[in-house]
Amino acid sequence: MTTSQKNNGFVIKPISPLIGSTINGLDLSVPIEKETLEKLRNVWLQRKVLIFTDQNLSPEQHINFTLQFGELDKYPFLRGLKGYPLITEVLKLPNEKINFGGVWHSDTTYLAEPAMGASLYALELPPIGGDTIFCDMCAAYITLPNDIKNEIAQLRAINSSAKDKVSQTRSNRISNSEDAKKIFSSTHPVVRTHPETGEKLLYVNEAHTVQFEGWSIEKSQPLLNTLFQHARKPEFQCRIQWQLGTLVLWDNRSSHHYPINDYTGHRRRLHRVSLKGDKPTVARVDTL
Repeated sequence: MTTSQKNNGFVIKPISPLIGSTINGLDLSVPIEKETLEKLRNVWLQRKVLIFTDQNLSPEQHINFTLQFGELDKYPFLRGLKGYPLITEVLKLPNEKINFGGVWHSDTTYLAEPAMGASLYALELPPIGGDTIFCDMCAAYITLPNDIKNEIAQLRAINSSAKDKVSQTRSNRISNSEDAKKIFSSTHPVVRTHPETGEKLLYVNEAHTVQFEGWSIEKSQPLLNTLFQHARKPEFQCRIQWQLGTLVLWDNRSSHHYPINDYTGHRRRLHRVSLKGDKPTVARVDTL
């Protein structure tokens, strides 16, 4: 069977009603045919999280697969793998109590151009636990009460890399590079437009969003907490149960994720490749 024959079609199996699908029939170690890749990207945009099981990827193959979806970007706080600076290792050792990124978040919203997405590939896993939950930020926006939609329609929010809760999750892995010592901050619309689908998305997250622009932290907190709690409702979620050789590709613009820290005493190691994003734009929200 040729590479072309192997990668010219796939089967989609949704894992929840709104978000997340398992993709069967593709070998990610080799290029995907152009027409198939276009169909796969459309499924990714619609379902926001794609799960590919039973893969066997070298670091170079992992990079090449992810490159098919866009330009790659370096994560500012972790040193990349030796020889592969664009691959970061997501690692928790048996003696460590805190897991990397262990709070609900959208990656790098403290940057002017936050990550478009990322791929994460499982290499070592605990015998049980270590799942990751994703939530659909389009569904979260659509289902907000009209009075809250009106309140947030024109708001912008300040996002920081130095928020205490998420900073603690990096403490075991942070590199000594100059970038790792920086504090990044950017302001983005609370309701953004997805640049490819045109969807309106709720774009605040617990890990990085500090306050609304022009509001104090104290004034911002009640409304932010309401938005955080609404976004993670179970009906907006899917849950990934990792297996060795699983690769997950997510759209960081339209989803949040939360790695569950329930496997202390065991080792968990994955490789992540980030996709460069663009500057979030304001969604046109009519008063309701």
